[in-house]
Amino acid sequence: MTQKDITFVADFLTEHFNEAPELYNRKGKYFNVERVGQYLKDEDDDLVSPPNTEGNQWFNFLKDSTHLKESPLLFPYYPEKSLHFVKRQMEGVIDQCLQKPADVIGKSVHQAVCMSLYKISQSEDSTPQLFKLPFLWNDKTSNLHYVLFTMLENSVSKIHILRRHTDTSRSVSNGILAVEFGNFLNNSINESSDSRCYSCLDAHFYDDETVTVVLKESVQQEGKERVLAQLPLS
Repeated sequence: MTQKDITFVADFLTEHFNEAPELYNRKGKYFNVERVGQYLKDEDDDLVSPPNTEGNQWFNFLKDSTHLKESPLLFPYYPEKSLHFVKRQMEGVIDQCLQKPADVIGKSVHQAVCMSLYKISQSEDSTPQLFKLPFLWNDKTSNLHYVLFTMLENSVSKIHILRRHTDTSRSVSNGILAVEFGNFLNNSINESSDSRCYSCLDAHFYDDETVTVVLKESVQQEGKERVLAQLPLS
Protein backbone atom coordinates (compact mmCIF):
# COMPACT_ATOMS: atom_id res chain seq x y z
CA MET A 1 0.00 0.00 0.00
CA THR A 2 1.17 3.51 -0.66
CA GLN A 3 1.15 6.23 1.95
CA LYS A 4 -1.74 7.81 0.06
CA ASP A 5 -3.81 4.62 0.49
CA ILE A 6 -3.08 4.50 4.22
CA THR A 7 -4.02 8.16 4.61
CA PHE A 8 -7.27 7.57 2.73
CA VAL A 9 -8.25 4.64 5.01
CA ALA A 10 -7.27 6.58 8.13
CA ASP A 11 -9.36 9.56 7.05
CA PHE A 12 -12.31 7.27 6.38
CA LEU A 13 -12.08 5.66 9.83
CA THR A 14 -11.66 9.03 11.49
CA GLU A 15 -14.71 10.48 9.78
CA HIS A 16 -17.13 7.58 10.08
CA PHE A 17 -16.12 5.68 13.22
CA ASN A 18 -15.73 8.39 15.83
CA GLU A 19 -16.93 7.46 19.28
CA ALA A 20 -20.53 8.48 19.85
CA PRO A 21 -21.31 8.58 23.61
CA GLU A 22 -24.97 9.39 22.92
CA LEU A 23 -25.28 5.94 21.35
CA TYR A 24 -23.80 3.96 24.24
CA ASN A 25 -27.21 2.91 25.51
CA ARG A 26 -28.10 1.37 22.16
CA LYS A 27 -27.08 -2.23 21.86
CA GLY A 28 -24.14 -2.70 19.52
CA LYS A 29 -24.24 0.88 18.23
CA TYR A 30 -21.19 2.47 19.83
CA PHE A 31 -19.81 3.95 16.62
CA ASN A 32 -21.17 5.80 13.63
CA VAL A 33 -21.61 3.41 10.72
CA GLU A 34 -20.64 4.25 7.17
CA ARG A 35 -23.34 6.63 5.93
CA VAL A 36 -24.34 4.74 2.80
CA GLY A 37 -24.52 1.29 4.39
CA GLN A 38 -26.98 2.43 7.08
CA TYR A 39 -29.67 3.03 4.43
CA LEU A 40 -29.40 -0.56 3.22
CA LYS A 41 -29.83 -2.34 6.54
CA ASP A 42 -33.08 -4.25 6.79
CA GLU A 43 -33.98 -2.87 10.20
CA ASP A 44 -36.72 -0.75 11.71
CA ASP A 45 -34.31 1.15 13.95
CA ASP A 46 -33.67 4.81 13.28
CA LEU A 47 -30.63 5.75 11.21
CA VAL A 48 -27.47 6.40 13.22
CA SER A 49 -26.56 9.36 11.00
CA PRO A 50 -29.78 10.72 9.49
CA PRO A 51 -29.40 13.03 6.49
CA ASN A 52 -29.42 16.78 6.84
CA THR A 53 -32.47 18.06 4.95
CA GLU A 54 -31.81 21.71 5.65
CA GLY A 55 -31.91 23.68 2.41
CA ASN A 56 -33.50 20.84 0.46
CA GLN A 57 -35.60 22.50 -2.28
CA TRP A 58 -38.30 19.81 -2.25
CA PHE A 59 -38.87 20.01 1.51
CA ASN A 60 -38.91 23.78 1.40
CA PHE A 61 -41.42 23.65 -1.44
CA LEU A 62 -43.72 21.30 0.52
CA LYS A 63 -43.40 23.38 3.69
CA ASP A 64 -44.49 26.52 1.84
CA SER A 65 -47.35 24.84 -0.04
CA THR A 66 -50.66 24.90 1.80
CA HIS A 67 -52.28 22.30 -0.48
CA LEU A 68 -49.42 19.83 -0.78
CA LYS A 69 -48.30 19.85 2.82
CA GLU A 70 -51.07 17.50 3.99
CA SER A 71 -51.90 15.92 0.63
CA PRO A 72 -52.76 12.19 0.84
CA LEU A 73 -51.34 11.77 -2.67
CA LEU A 74 -47.79 12.33 -1.47
CA PHE A 75 -46.07 9.36 0.13
CA PRO A 76 -44.82 10.37 3.60
CA TYR A 77 -41.10 10.81 4.07
CA TYR A 78 -39.22 9.11 6.90
CA PRO A 79 -35.83 10.85 7.21
CA GLU A 80 -34.84 8.70 10.20
CA LYS A 81 -35.49 5.33 8.52
CA SER A 82 -33.61 3.09 6.08
CA LEU A 83 -34.71 2.35 2.52
CA HIS A 84 -35.82 -1.14 3.56
CA PHE A 85 -38.26 0.37 6.05
CA VAL A 86 -39.62 2.79 3.43
CA LYS A 87 -39.93 -0.07 0.93
CA ARG A 88 -42.00 -2.15 3.34
CA GLN A 89 -44.22 0.83 4.12
CA MET A 90 -44.82 1.48 0.42
CA GLU A 91 -45.53 -2.19 -0.31
CA GLY A 92 -48.10 -2.22 2.50
CA VAL A 93 -49.88 0.83 1.08
CA ILE A 94 -49.89 -0.63 -2.45
CA ASP A 95 -51.22 -3.99 -1.22
CA GLN A 96 -53.98 -2.19 0.66
CA CYS A 97 -54.92 -0.20 -2.45
CA LEU A 98 -55.11 -3.33 -4.61
CA GLN A 99 -56.88 -5.62 -2.16
CA LYS A 100 -60.36 -4.09 -2.43
CA PRO A 101 -60.48 -4.04 -6.25
CA ALA A 102 -59.15 -7.58 -6.32
CA ASP A 103 -61.93 -8.75 -3.98
CA VAL A 104 -64.66 -6.93 -5.92
CA ILE A 105 -63.45 -8.04 -9.36
CA GLY A 106 -62.82 -11.58 -8.18
CA LYS A 107 -66.34 -11.98 -6.82
CA SER A 108 -67.90 -10.55 -10.01
CA VAL A 109 -66.15 -13.00 -12.38
CA HIS A 110 -67.77 -16.33 -13.09
CA GLN A 111 -67.64 -18.96 -15.82
CA ALA A 112 -70.25 -18.36 -18.52
CA VAL A 113 -69.47 -21.25 -20.85
CA CYS A 114 -66.93 -24.06 -21.22
CA MET A 115 -65.75 -25.30 -24.62
CA SER A 116 -63.36 -28.17 -25.26
CA LEU A 117 -60.87 -27.00 -27.91
CA TYR A 118 -58.61 -30.06 -28.08
CA LYS A 119 -57.54 -33.17 -26.19
CA ILE A 120 -54.04 -34.41 -25.50
CA SER A 121 -52.71 -37.76 -24.41
CA GLN A 122 -52.33 -38.13 -20.68
CA SER A 123 -49.02 -39.92 -21.20
CA GLU A 124 -47.28 -36.89 -22.72
CA ASP A 125 -44.59 -35.41 -20.50
CA SER A 126 -45.13 -31.83 -21.60
CA THR A 127 -48.27 -30.21 -22.92
CA PRO A 128 -47.73 -28.87 -26.45
CA GLN A 129 -48.70 -25.30 -27.22
CA LEU A 130 -51.71 -25.66 -29.49
CA PHE A 131 -53.41 -22.34 -28.72
CA LYS A 132 -51.91 -19.29 -30.40
CA LEU A 133 -52.60 -15.65 -31.25
CA PRO A 134 -55.45 -14.85 -28.85
CA PHE A 135 -56.73 -11.36 -29.68
CA LEU A 136 -59.71 -9.78 -27.91
CA TRP A 137 -62.18 -7.29 -29.35
CA ASN A 138 -65.26 -5.68 -27.83
CA ASP A 139 -68.00 -4.45 -30.18
CA LYS A 140 -69.71 -1.86 -27.98
CA THR A 141 -72.38 -1.14 -30.61
CA SER A 142 -73.66 -4.72 -30.64
CA ASN A 143 -72.52 -5.62 -27.11
CA LEU A 144 -70.44 -8.53 -28.36
CA HIS A 145 -67.10 -9.94 -27.26
CA TYR A 146 -64.83 -11.53 -29.87
CA VAL A 147 -61.75 -13.72 -29.47
CA LEU A 148 -59.53 -14.51 -32.47
CA PHE A 149 -57.13 -17.43 -32.18
CA THR A 150 -55.45 -20.16 -34.18
CA MET A 151 -54.84 -23.80 -33.37
CA LEU A 152 -51.49 -25.31 -34.33
CA GLU A 153 -50.80 -28.81 -35.54
CA ASN A 154 -53.27 -29.73 -38.32
CA SER A 155 -55.22 -26.48 -38.57
CA VAL A 156 -52.61 -23.80 -39.28
CA SER A 157 -54.63 -22.61 -42.28
CA LYS A 158 -57.65 -21.81 -40.10
CA ILE A 159 -58.47 -18.89 -37.85
CA HIS A 160 -61.09 -19.38 -35.16
CA ILE A 161 -63.54 -16.69 -34.10
CA LEU A 162 -65.33 -16.99 -30.76
CA ARG A 163 -68.26 -14.65 -30.22
CA ARG A 164 -70.15 -14.07 -26.96
CA HIS A 165 -72.73 -11.53 -25.83
CA THR A 166 -71.61 -9.21 -23.03
CA ASP A 167 -74.83 -10.18 -21.24
CA THR A 168 -73.96 -13.73 -20.21
CA SER A 169 -77.64 -14.68 -20.00
CA ARG A 170 -78.01 -14.15 -23.75
CA SER A 171 -76.54 -16.28 -26.53
CA VAL A 172 -75.60 -15.48 -30.11
CA SER A 173 -75.76 -17.62 -33.22
CA ASN A 174 -72.54 -19.27 -34.43
CA GLY A 175 -70.84 -18.78 -31.07
CA ILE A 176 -67.61 -20.21 -32.51
CA LEU A 177 -66.57 -20.82 -36.08
CA ALA A 178 -63.43 -21.39 -38.13
CA VAL A 179 -62.39 -19.66 -41.33
CA GLU A 180 -60.06 -21.68 -43.56
CA PHE A 181 -57.80 -19.78 -45.94
CA GLY A 182 -56.25 -22.73 -47.71
CA ASN A 183 -55.83 -21.93 -51.41
CA PHE A 184 -58.46 -19.22 -51.75
CA LEU A 185 -55.90 -16.91 -53.38
CA ASN A 186 -55.22 -19.22 -56.33
CA ASN A 187 -55.27 -17.39 -59.63
CA SER A 188 -57.21 -20.07 -61.45
CA ILE A 189 -59.10 -23.26 -60.81
CA ASN A 190 -56.39 -25.13 -62.71
CA GLU A 191 -53.80 -24.62 -59.93
CA SER A 192 -53.43 -27.59 -57.64
CA SER A 193 -54.86 -27.25 -54.15
CA ASP A 194 -51.40 -27.71 -52.63
CA SER A 195 -49.53 -25.24 -54.80
CA ARG A 196 -50.57 -22.05 -53.00
CA CYS A 197 -51.75 -22.93 -49.52
CA TYR A 198 -51.68 -20.21 -46.86
CA SER A 199 -51.43 -20.22 -43.09
CA CYS A 200 -52.20 -17.37 -40.67
CA LEU A 201 -49.26 -15.51 -39.11
CA ASP A 202 -51.32 -12.92 -37.23
CA ALA A 203 -54.87 -11.62 -36.96
CA HIS A 204 -56.47 -8.57 -35.37
CA PHE A 205 -59.78 -6.78 -35.59
CA TYR A 206 -59.50 -3.69 -37.78
CA ASP A 207 -62.91 -2.40 -36.68
CA ASP A 208 -66.26 -3.84 -35.62
CA GLU A 209 -66.91 -5.19 -39.13
CA THR A 210 -63.46 -6.16 -40.41
CA VAL A 211 -60.68 -8.58 -39.50
CA THR A 212 -57.12 -8.01 -40.72
CA VAL A 213 -54.94 -11.09 -41.20
CA VAL A 214 -51.33 -11.66 -42.24
CA LEU A 215 -50.99 -14.82 -44.31
CA LYS A 216 -47.90 -16.82 -45.24
CA GLU A 217 -47.49 -19.20 -48.13
CA SER A 218 -47.04 -22.65 -46.64
CA VAL A 219 -44.82 -24.25 -49.31
CA GLN A 220 -41.22 -24.86 -48.28
CA GLN A 221 -39.34 -22.63 -50.69
CA GLU A 222 -37.55 -19.32 -50.81
CA GLY A 223 -39.50 -16.16 -51.50
CA LYS A 224 -42.64 -17.21 -49.65
CA GLU A 225 -45.46 -14.80 -50.23
CA ARG A 226 -46.86 -12.67 -47.42
CA VAL A 227 -50.38 -11.38 -47.87
CA LEU A 228 -52.17 -8.69 -45.85
CA ALA A 229 -55.89 -9.36 -46.20
CA GLN A 230 -58.94 -7.66 -44.74
CA LEU A 231 -61.95 -9.89 -44.31
CA PRO A 232 -65.50 -8.66 -43.56
CA LEU A 233 -67.08 -10.44 -40.60
CA SER A 234 -70.23 -10.91 -42.65
